[in-house]
Amino acid sequence: MNAPDRALLEAAAHGDADAVRAALDGGAAVDVRDEHRRTPLLLAALADHTDAARVLVAAGADPDARDDRLDSPWLVTGVTGSVAMMRILLPAGPDPTVTNRFGGASLIPAAERGHVDYVRAVLRESDVDVDHVNQLGWTALLEAVILGDGGRAHEEIVELLVTAGADPGLADQDGVTALGHAERRGFAGIAGLLRAVR
Repeated sequence: MNAPDRALLEAAAHGDADAVRAALDGGAAVDVRDEHRRTPLLLAALADHTDAARVLVAAGADPDARDDRLDSPWLVTGVTGSVAMMRILLPAGPDPTVTNRFGGASLIPAAERGHVDYVRAVLRESDVDVDHVNQLGWTALLEAVILGDGGRAHEEIVELLVTAGADPGLADQDGVTALGHAERRGFAGIAGLLRAVR
């Protein structure tokens, strides 16, 4: 790897926007890969370095470039829950059908982790499929109930998903719906929301 490429990866990982710009001006490849096939934009997204990411997007960085774990800059915004990073990446035209190693879109990990603001923003501002099914047979709605804690954040996410058109009748591979899981786990608030839209 040449010096400018190495400098770009390091600058992106540390969030140094000026050093990112300097490395690009010095001839670094905007989508150079490290030993795990992570691009500078993915490194910036993982650490929520928005200023560095903004420079990279302006230089044409690929928001869908996946590493050896099948993470991409766009996909990891659902994990981190960073609305700011999501909005920086949107002008780069991320493909909402690109999936992670679990076959999930960015909405699914966001729903699982209780990232209310992210779920609200990605539903409003992107073309994400609210009923996308991952390799486990789960939608964002199912994942919010199955892996969530039933608290206020997950209640709000369930409400956002249903309002956005999520189908509460979609069941998992065992035929259990989100309502069934909510009832089994004693999530009264979520169960009430789901009963109201049946």
